[in-house]
Amino acid sequence: MTTERFEVRRTIAADPAAVFRLLCDPRGHVAIDSSGMLMAASGDPVLGVGDTFVVHMDREALNDVPLGRYDVTVSITAYVPDREIAWTVLGAVRPPIGHVYGYTLEPVDDGTLVTSYYDWSGIDPAWRERGIFPILSEGALRATLGIMARTLAGP
Repeated sequence: MTTERFEVRRTIAADPAAVFRLLCDPRGHVAIDSSGMLMAASGDPVLGVGDTFVVHMDREALNDVPLGRYDVTVSITAYVPDREIAWTVLGAVRPPIGHVYGYTLEPVDDGTLVTSYYDWSGIDPAWRERGIFPILSEGALRATLGIMARTLAGP
């Protein structure tokens, strides 16, 4: 049996509210992205489940599918202030893919224990048959947490 979910953890030297603010801000996603695909984002910080923002992407960074530049809509699927945020990605492709990215936050003595997860267990069967998942590696999630730690470290 293969796994259909990655989870990585790291303690970030910032309180959960600061981490959560970063993750609610569309530009925060671009700032901490380790994949190189997120070029820019448009929209206001999210305030709850169902909120959306647009991310301007460039798949060239992965060198796997010749999509060039394109836009996706990030749709928030879980929102618990200072505890959890998750989203799915909506684009022009049909049926929608159905993979989920998210973070859970737990206060600890040194800041926040951040768990980053990537779950493709609920993808549409049409996408499952293509055998292209996971798109990102567990290492990419770890690298994003490293960038998050640097971004929130302050001067």
